[in-house]
Amino acid sequence: MLTTDICIVGAGPVGLFAVFEAGLLKMRCHVIDALPIVGGQLSEIYPKKPIYDIPGFPEVLAGDLVKNLEKQIEPFHPTFTLGERVEHLHKQDDGSFIVETSEGTKVACKVVVIAGGLGSFEPRKPAIENLETFEGKGVNYMVRDPETFRSKKVVIAGGGDSALDWAIFLAGVAEDLTLVHRGTSFRGAPESAQKVLSMAEEGQIKLLLKSNVTDVHGNGKLNAVTVLVDNATPYNIEVDYFIPLFGLVPKLGPIDAWGLELDKSAIVVNTVDYSTNIPGVYAIGDINTYPGKLKLILCGFHEAALMAQSAYNIVYPDKKFVLKYTTVNGIQEL
Repeated sequence: MLTTDICIVGAGPVGLFAVFEAGLLKMRCHVIDALPIVGGQLSEIYPKKPIYDIPGFPEVLAGDLVKNLEKQIEPFHPTFTLGERVEHLHKQDDGSFIVETSEGTKVACKVVVIAGGLGSFEPRKPAIENLETFEGKGVNYMVRDPETFRSKKVVIAGGGDSALDWAIFLAGVAEDLTLVHRGTSFRGAPESAQKVLSMAEEGQIKLLLKSNVTDVHGNGKLNAVTVLVDNATPYNIEVDYFIPLFGLVPKLGPIDAWGLELDKSAIVVNTVDYSTNIPGVYAIGDINTYPGKLKLILCGFHEAALMAQSAYNIVYPDKKFVLKYTTVNGIQEL
């Protein structure tokens, strides 16, 4: 079992900044996220889009903001569990908690901070009959380990950044890679779209536009998909893996059953410190609600700072907190 001071549920920008604020107060953090990478929506949905309302940055790409946040928390050496969804919250007799994930990972902590954005993200699944039959048996909605696809036949469906980026990357890993997109232009970064088109012309990948995967086939494991190209006659493609990348859908998930006070799928908090109705559990960022709430990253940063001040009293009940500025003390590595 892992042991830490604070367990942060959600590795988006607000969760990452919470690590920084906690680290300033010498509190160690373990971060859990259902996604296989840190950054939340910024990394998974719009890494190449500019953000304009982060103080000190007239303009910063979402992906670059995540990288900066990662660099900022390096001195505090946080630990991470990625690609696992938090399922259970067990409160102990001494007021501490054990947080348990979908894969059985357990984290013992004194404070839990829910920074899950709009909730745990679940893949947006295409409407294909029997698709769920092959989940984990050839149908993957995320790429957790690229080596899984080494020397395999792979079909990716989608037209956004994730589909383009993984098509480019896995072209050098898979034996055969096909990208299927229902449109004729891509929603992702223009440079990535141009790279895919160039790779298709050079024969490094197969590109099917105005196309859809309409069916999946196999006997216990996926072995083929049916593709409809521009309303022509459907035909089958032999595959080992089918990866539909159509974005993510936010859902509150198991948090809904933790006994937290909710208002329209958001967690009600006290704005003094963003604590919830469960002592020792805080909620910051888009997942919480209160009068005047604004769902902005910079507001989540503010909430993280006040949360950390309050959490200090739980982690170090016998110590008196004295506010010290980073301009005076600098950053003290944990």
